[in-house]
Amino acid sequence: MSEMPDTGTEAPQSAAAKLFDLRVLIGGLFLVYGIMLTVAGFTTSDRELAKASGININLWMGIGMLIISAFFLAWWRLRPLQREQPPPEPYDTGGTGPGATGTAP
Repeated sequence: MSEMPDTGTEAPQSAAAKLFDLRVLIGGLFLVYGIMLTVAGFTTSDRELAKASGININLWMGIGMLIISAFFLAWWRLRPLQREQPPPEPYDTGGTGPGATGTAP
């Protein structure tokens, strides 16, 4: 018989493997920082706006980070990680041709 012993190299996809998706981590960090900057942008005083040449950079960067966060989290939700499937093993017909492993009838 030419069966290979199971070496255990194929690990099943566990919940821990799904949790370690960098898209979630990156999207979550952009979300937290985006919310903080957006709130800071809404509470900016006129004096602070004058120092920044009238551009509310906290608000614009916060909105940009929220957009990037939405992209990463949507990508993670729409395309979850999938384990690659191994190719199917050839079917043993028991023939006598070259490379056959069966016995002749």
